[in-house]
Amino acid sequence: MSTYATTRRHPSPPPNSRVEKDRTTDYNTTLFRRLTWEGTVPLEIRVDPKELPANSDRGLECYYIQAPRVSYLPLIVPEVKRFLMDVVFDEVAAKGLRDEEWWFESEEGTLLKWHWPIGLIYDNHTISASARSPSLPSTSMATPMRLILHLAAPPNDKLFLSPTLDACKQAFMNQLKEADFIRWGNTRRMTGLRKIDQDGLWEGIREHSFDDFWRVASKLTPTAGPATRPSSPPAGSRPLSTDHSNGSDRDGAYNMRNVPIRLYLPDGPILQELAPPTLEDGTPNTLYNFLSTNLSLLFPRRPPPPPPSRLNPNPQAPAVPALAYALIQGVVSPPEAELAWLGACLAGADGWLNICIGIAR
Repeated sequence: MSTYATTRRHPSPPPNSRVEKDRTTDYNTTLFRRLTWEGTVPLEIRVDPKELPANSDRGLECYYIQAPRVSYLPLIVPEVKRFLMDVVFDEVAAKGLRDEEWWFESEEGTLLKWHWPIGLIYDNHTISASARSPSLPSTSMATPMRLILHLAAPPNDKLFLSPTLDACKQAFMNQLKEADFIRWGNTRRMTGLRKIDQDGLWEGIREHSFDDFWRVASKLTPTAGPATRPSSPPAGSRPLSTDHSNGSDRDGAYNMRNVPIRLYLPDGPILQELAPPTLEDGTPNTLYNFLSTNLSLLFPRRPPPPPPSRLNPNPQAPAVPALAYALIQGVVSPPEAELAWLGACLAGADGWLNICIGIAR
């Protein structure tokens, strides 16, 4: 397992206990980042039968692929094209096809956003399909998502930009910059990279190289060390996330201004709310606290326990019905998970922690 420069550099050698602690933190952070990176989703890609070139083999126009979660639809087009040109399309009839005009719909007819990571497209489709069809398991992740590939006339008015590799790269870099600003209040980490390093981030995605990508991304992403809680924060002081007096922890996940988070509802809007990694009292902000604050109807607050009595000296708080769940990188996340840790370890390659909200049944 490779490790990267995700721990602070100290002006003097730290105590052995701190070294071992940092090594453990670095190893665990890298482990979860690698698990996220290596995640894949099954896709079934079928060419729209109305758009098949003449003399195509109509019995083989379907292609199956286990696509990386961190990749993008334009990046898998070359592999799909090789299969279609070798096996399906008539060579002469297919000469006029331009793969930069290819675009995708879901089987239900939903236009797929090419600038979304494939894992996010899959998770968003999963929660939406589950909400529409009660017969589907809520968290079933084994079924391939069926995509319809169109070979011409992309609806650019709905795609905003042509789904080319250059446009996809630009969209990816813009997402990185926006995430950088939300985390730190500026984009100095991103804009301070040399052009070769910025290009290296995209090349790491294109080549699906964990080592190449994180060699640069570790300069942007916070470390996932434990939260450092102030003993008694003075009144009127700056929030913990903006107090960089402790230089050794200033790049830690718990010292960010906010965690870059987007919430995706089934067939619904995308919500983006500020998510500080710690609360006003210095305690870590949790996934449950964030969701119950912003989606209180789906994640109601737990009521306090009733007062003790002679018959019930240790009363428990009433149970709260499970109305919804949070799906992050294809995994149902526990409500007590801390936002800072999730943002450091389970965010996408573009820096965003994408949370898909499924409806429980």
